[in-house]
Amino acid sequence: MIPALAVFGCAIAMAWVLPLPLGRLSRDGVSPRLGLAAWLTAITSVLALALAALGLLARSAVSGWPAFARTVCESVTSGVCPPAVYRSAAYELGLAGVAFIGGITLIVLGWRYGRSLRRTSVSTREHAEAARIVGHRIVGHRAGGHRAGGGDAPFVLDATRPAVYCVPGRPPTIVVTTGALAVLEPGQLTAVLAHERAHLAGRHHLLLAVTRSLAAETPFVPLFARGAGQVARLAEMRADDAAARRGGGQGRRALLTALLAMGAGVTAAPALASPVPASWLPATGGVVATRVRRLAAPPAPARLACYRLTLTALTLAIGAAAVLVPVLAITGI
Repeated sequence: MIPALAVFGCAIAMAWVLPLPLGRLSRDGVSPRLGLAAWLTAITSVLALALAALGLLARSAVSGWPAFARTVCESVTSGVCPPAVYRSAAYELGLAGVAFIGGITLIVLGWRYGRSLRRTSVSTREHAEAARIVGHRIVGHRAGGHRAGGGDAPFVLDATRPAVYCVPGRPPTIVVTTGALAVLEPGQLTAVLAHERAHLAGRHHLLLAVTRSLAAETPFVPLFARGAGQVARLAEMRADDAAARRGGGQGRRALLTALLAMGAGVTAAPALASPVPASWLPATGGVVATRVRRLAAPPAPARLACYRLTLTALTLAIGAAAVLVPVLAITGI
């Protein structure tokens, strides 16, 4: 019982304490790649510790069942209870009961989480299909170094407010509204499309789906509740960096001016038959002011190195804790 409580206590402490240092280190997006790694490592570690605590608790219950059965047996037989009695049917029933309750609990939690992911997937697919039916492809625009019109050409939807976003699927869909085409110059549109393609290449939609579903199921856990928003912010910044590198200095300036031209975070989905899915990734999503500052003034090399070192050390410490704490609890060191 004590090892299980120790591991579970460590999981609770990490879930409540880690959001503070992780939030401060990733707030400005100095190193979004390592920031993503740190948040995802923390979320995975807390889940692993919670599962390890449940396993230790089940093992403790099973190993302690004979003593409990003997106590119950002696209480109803005036202290006379041979081992053949309390180790027979009662013992087997106890093992079956613990296994049944643990299995049902895991099945229910897994089913609810899977149902949430399934709803997100269905909503995303419906929105992509609606965009392909209602919209039309951009033909002749040079996007990402080649002419659009192929399988990755964006779809244009009639909407007055500027918006560019990608919807994952098979195949993935990039949507551009007529409002965005009206305010974006060709170079700016190329930078924005590179941003969306970076989302798709990095499979950021999977990270968002997993973390948002986890936050929806456990909103009372600070690490999970804040982690979903932080992962979304850092994914936007990571895509910004990929788009900026693709075009060099001109790409960074084009993306910066595109964000400003599209209204510094004013996004709207076109009126489609299906609602906008939670996993859509708009070009102006996240905290746009922070993204604009990053693009306008990249961090100095010394600050970047300091943040990278700190985030790496914190990530390694979190991972080590997730491995060592259960081992130490089991061995009793």
